[in-house]
Amino acid sequence: MSTPIRVMIADDQMMVRQGFTVLLNSQPDIEVVGQAVDGADAVAQAAELGPDVVLMDIRMPGMGGIEATSVITAVPDCAVKVLVLTTFDLDEYVYEALRAGASGFLLKDASADQLAEAVRVVAAGEALLSPNITKRLITEFSRLGAPRAPSRARLQDLTERETEVLSLIAQGLSNAEIAGHLVLAEQTVKTHVGRILVKLGLRDRTQAAVFAYETGLVRPTGY
Repeated sequence: MSTPIRVMIADDQMMVRQGFTVLLNSQPDIEVVGQAVDGADAVAQAAELGPDVVLMDIRMPGMGGIEATSVITAVPDCAVKVLVLTTFDLDEYVYEALRAGASGFLLKDASADQLAEAVRVVAAGEALLSPNITKRLITEFSRLGAPRAPSRARLQDLTERETEVLSLIAQGLSNAEIAGHLVLAEQTVKTHVGRILVKLGLRDRTQAAVFAYETGLVRPTGY
């Protein structure tokens, strides 16, 4: 068997931590290696345990989930992915959490199968944004208005094809969907995505989508 995905759960509610631990440990390819009671504890345990994925609650006493996410993902060559736990009432924090380095969002009322699949998706380096979360994100960018000029200058580092791929990433297309849209091999798209992340100094597809909206490469429409 391949090495299981190592997960840490950060939530100030013991019942949530224990419940998620039971659900995830029942999966043959996932192992919960730690539980943190707040943001500061999450930062300390992430450094000590080096999990593949951290399930991070947003609202916790002391250091909250957004600040903890920022600290964890700011570590050079950090391989830890953060999956933020949220509710419909907390989606006002979506934009902040993405800027902090979160790779995706999961609603706390998700099913066991959805929870496990979310962990697998994020561990594989893919973005995880549900349609509701994506709508909220685009609405926020629309509210923010003008793109950031300094960031936009960095687009000049991309080739025309890479710019096309970045635009499609921001629209939520998978590598396979981008390949079909541009009539390219999926492996070619993966290569383009990798080069985009390196050139722009971004961690993953989620940050690439944020960058595309911030620079005005993709404009929010229909919301």
